[in-house]
Order: sequence, then structure tokens, then C-alpha cells
Amino acid sequence: MRRLLLVGEGREYLVEPGEELGTDLGVFEVPAEPTPGEVVESHLGESLRVRALRGPDLFSHFERTGAPMIPRDVGLVIGETGIAVGDRVLDAGTGTGVLAALLARAGAAVVSYERDPEFAAVARENMALGGVADAVDVRTGDLREAADELREGEPFDVLTLDTGDAPSIVPLAPELLVDGGFLAVYSPFVETTREVVAAAREAGLADVRTRETIQREMRFDERGSRPSTAPVGHTGYLTLARSD
Repeated sequence: MRRLLLVGEGREYLVEPGEELGTDLGVFEVPAEPTPGEVVESHLGESLRVRALRGPDLFSHFERTGAPMIPRDVGLVIGETGIAVGDRVLDAGTGTGVLAALLARAGAAVVSYERDPEFAAVARENMALGGVADAVDVRTGDLREAADELREGEPFDVLTLDTGDAPSIVPLAPELLVDGGFLAVYSPFVETTREVVAAAREAGLADVRTRETIQREMRFDERGSRPSTAPVGHTGYLTLARSD
């Protein structure tokens, strides 16, 4: 059975079914066959609730090897490209694997390339945690070096890139994508984004456009309502294009 969460009291614990969890609230005996919503009591009489591990939870509980794409930006990728059940996605810059895992949970089959062997190993473990190990093929290596092999296979519906060398991969998109397939490139830096846009245009891709992702959380209290003053609003730039 997949791992799950015990939540409550402002806490959240990732646990295995049947596990014994020791906390300052006492020792919790996690049921061997837990049901979401089930209440579990510690030996001190404190309670936590069973919650199924869902897509957005992976961002918090995956082992990290870098800064992963946050769920709102993954949602933008899915919304802009229409990734759905049965689609084939080629990805480069696996890293922690949040993007690959959430695309797989949306129904896509994902082939993801990660150059660092240790990062790739962690990503495979994260895919198992996310319940998508069968849908995400994490390969150790450079997508560019595998291009000839990939060209011989079935083309992909979407190519996603979250890697600093994305501008050098973009020219491969027309040969790797189906007609009308999407390229989606994410970068926190505008300099890389400018290079990506130039490469996409030079490669003959259509509908090249870039979105900056900015989002502010709202705060509500007795004084009134306003956006949060927290400094982080911008997370990155998403460049989109289509094979034509």
C-alpha cells in the first residue's frame, strides 16, 4: 500500500501503513489498512487524521535534489499544453521529479532525462512514493546525446524542459514532437528565457510566447483584506511553442 499522511494540530507526517510513529504527541500506531479520514489516537490520547497522499503533497514530501517546480507552475504547464491521459511527454532536467510525477498523475507517460546519476536515483525513489513509477521512465543521461535514438521512436506530444541548457535542446523539438505538439520550457531567469525564445524561433516553431508566473496569497483578518506582503510573487518564466 502507498504511503500516506497523518495530519492535525498544524502537523503533517508521511508514514507507512502499519508503521509506529513516535512524536511529542505520543506514539501513533498507523493502521495496516488505513482509510482516508480515519482518526488515529496516540498512547497519550492525542489524535491525528489519515489523509491520502495527493499530487500537491508531493512538493512537500519528495526528497529534494534542488529547487523543484512548484505545483501552480506545473498546473500552468498542464493547462497551456493540454496534457491528458494517453499523451507521451519527453522531459529533461528531472531534478526532484515534481513536474514528471504530476504529469504522470494527469495521465501522461513520461520519459525524463537527468544527467546526475545520484539525482536520477532520488527521482526514481520519488516516483515510487508518488505512485507513478510505472508511468515515469527516469533515464540517467543527456537528452541531446539520446536524440538519435529518440528520433527513431514514436514522437512525443509534449517536450518539457526545466534545465539551464534548455536553449541547446530546443532545436531538437521539431524532430521529436508530433505535428502540433507543444514545447514548454521553464526557467527562473529571463536571460535563459530570451535564449530559449530565440532558439524556438530559429527552429521554426510556431506560436512562441512566454508567460511570467506571479501569484500573491490573500490575507483576511479583523482589520480587512489584502494581498500578502510576503516578498515571493515571481517564480519563473514559462515559454511555450508548437511544432508546425
